[in-house]
Amino acid sequence: MAAAAKRDRTHYLYIAVIAAVVLGILVGFVAPSLAVELKPLGTGFVNLIKMMISPIIFCTIVLGVGSVRKAAKVGAVGGLALGYFIVMSTVALAIGLVVGNFLEPGHGMQLTDELRGAGEAQAGEASESTVDFLIGIIPTTMVSAFTGGEVLQTLLIALLVGFAVQALGKSGEPILAGIGHIQRLVFRVLAMIMWAAPVGAFGAIAAVVGETGVDALKSLAVIMIGFYVTCLVFVVVVLGALLRICTGVNILKLLKYLGREFLLILSTSSSESALPRLIAKMEHLGISKPVVGITVPTGYSFNLDGTAIYLTMASLFVAEAMGNPLSLGEQVSLLLFMIIASKGAAGVTGAGLATLAGGLQSHRPELVDGVGLIVGIDRFMSEARAMTNFAGNAVATLLIGTWTKEVDRDRVQKVLAGEIPFDEKTLVDDGHGGPAPEDVEAPPAKDGLVKDAPQTDGEVPLQKSTT
Repeated sequence: MAAAAKRDRTHYLYIAVIAAVVLGILVGFVAPSLAVELKPLGTGFVNLIKMMISPIIFCTIVLGVGSVRKAAKVGAVGGLALGYFIVMSTVALAIGLVVGNFLEPGHGMQLTDELRGAGEAQAGEASESTVDFLIGIIPTTMVSAFTGGEVLQTLLIALLVGFAVQALGKSGEPILAGIGHIQRLVFRVLAMIMWAAPVGAFGAIAAVVGETGVDALKSLAVIMIGFYVTCLVFVVVVLGALLRICTGVNILKLLKYLGREFLLILSTSSSESALPRLIAKMEHLGISKPVVGITVPTGYSFNLDGTAIYLTMASLFVAEAMGNPLSLGEQVSLLLFMIIASKGAAGVTGAGLATLAGGLQSHRPELVDGVGLIVGIDRFMSEARAMTNFAGNAVATLLIGTWTKEVDRDRVQKVLAGEIPFDEKTLVDDGHGGPAPEDVEAPPAKDGLVKDAPQTDGEVPLQKSTT
């Protein structure tokens, strides 16, 4: 009965989020000026979530990598993940290109001086070069990786620490046990923060509706609706077919399993707000810690399916609106450049718009002013981008887990069928974290991790004792 009561409370929490979203929309339409003033509520909630991302990524990766005997296994997972990300980004680019050329949005748009200035401002925010990005992965100190809020910096430090603990052998087991307890504490704090979700959702939605207004939605409905439909088709048809063929999993069941995360993204317009929960849910689904710990954080910077679709369609829209359509060769070169420049834009609201402006500035400077045409609706398109990126990363994690044989297929089916519910109170699965890989060394139950970690039954530390 106690467990049921806990589930009921979290159920009411997400009903409150839905109600807050509806109320925020109403306030945005009825009192736009007041709604804009509520923006700090949404910003504050997203910042609360972001402050938990670095410790969660660190704990997850150190526990996963540190528990695997062969370092080559981690490299294989990372290499396979990056290869998959490149292929799927190219597919997303192609789909956006086809749809954008078919819809030919942008006809009849008028560019005012105010919108021209907005385009220039966005271009100024996207000045980072590829070299700067790569150097930026290295933090100033080990501690600054956590205080700076950079996902890739945290990923680098966590991998180094994980390999170091791995090299220590049995003497590193107490370190893993301690980090396992810290992970429980961090996830419990995150579960507490989630109770502020209705307030954050109300402030975020009210502000964006108040800033945008109905007129902008009407005038830009073609590209906005076309983009939403394209993202939906990509997730359900392309990713769904790939998931069914490779894993036998129904994409709709996976999306239903992640329903609360999609609601969180919709209300905050940031996929980063759901990153910690995606890590927890993918582990609960039955995928091993190394696969989840490497694939999810890396995917948030490199697996940007929704951003790729957005960049293609928005570029064609701007070119059409400016009366200077892109040739096929220009489309290919510009959009390939953009997908490289888009790394790191997944979790940040508005980063896709800055990337679009920066790409146009580099290839077709005369088109930069046209970015101002979609500034008004970019926030609504940002939500579709974020949800598509999130779905792509969830699918990627399950696919890579399957290809590396680091997933418990039976557990996946049971979890998706609702037979093994996710613990919304702790966000940590003490009963399972994936299959037992062949290259994982399980220490005796009398010493090290299994003894120290509560609520475990003596299985290998990768799967049970550290979470």
